[in-house]
Amino acid sequence: MALLVVVALLCLSCWVSFYFILCYVNGSRSYEWNCRLVTLVHGILAVCITAYIGYVDGPWPFTYPGTKNTPLQISAMVVSLGYFIFDMAWCVYFRTEGPVMLAHHTMSILGILLTLWLGESGIEGCAVLFGSEITNPLLQARWFLKQTGHYGTWLGNVVDVLFVLLFVVMRIFVGGTMLYCELISPRPRFFIKCGGVAMYALSWVFMVDIVRFAIRKSKRWHKQQRDQQETVTANGHEGKKD
Repeated sequence: MALLVVVALLCLSCWVSFYFILCYVNGSRSYEWNCRLVTLVHGILAVCITAYIGYVDGPWPFTYPGTKNTPLQISAMVVSLGYFIFDMAWCVYFRTEGPVMLAHHTMSILGILLTLWLGESGIEGCAVLFGSEITNPLLQARWFLKQTGHYGTWLGNVVDVLFVLLFVVMRIFVGGTMLYCELISPRPRFFIKCGGVAMYALSWVFMVDIVRFAIRKSKRWHKQQRDQQETVTANGHEGKKD
């Protein structure tokens, strides 16, 4: 356990150092810009590692929940633990996130710590990391498109559609299936099951916000289409008068 603490502190130091290097290199950009670059890198890294764990290294999380942690699972969780501590501290210091996102980070940190302390259920922890982080690159891409003035283009619409679809599929349907397998299995500890329920409930909180966003986006899109059609019609009438 002492070794895990040292490695976790080392990972935290690496993420903090990476952030300060980005701030030095991208001095003209905001602190949030550089923090989101760190978030993007972590999201891609976490998805790649946990995808390899789930699909190649094993075991399959839907069939074998509650099994002993493997070295690769421990490595993935320690790397993400360092990131979540860094990002939690950054969000609290700059006050950029609301209570829902802070609750997500808190539960992620506690869940990883519990899994490492118990020495089991690492495969579920990695599956949750995969499902949580797979939408992260799209979320960061959306923010960067807004900052660079390209969000109103077709690319922004593609990112939004992919984000909503991926969130619904991975966090709601696949996540719900994962939670069901976790609850009916006798192997996972009670606290691990409670953590799974809490994370899935939080996904539904995010889902409500996403549905509201999708409704607003749909109304805005229909309004733009209607305005364009009215403009074309008006121009056509003026042409006939001439």
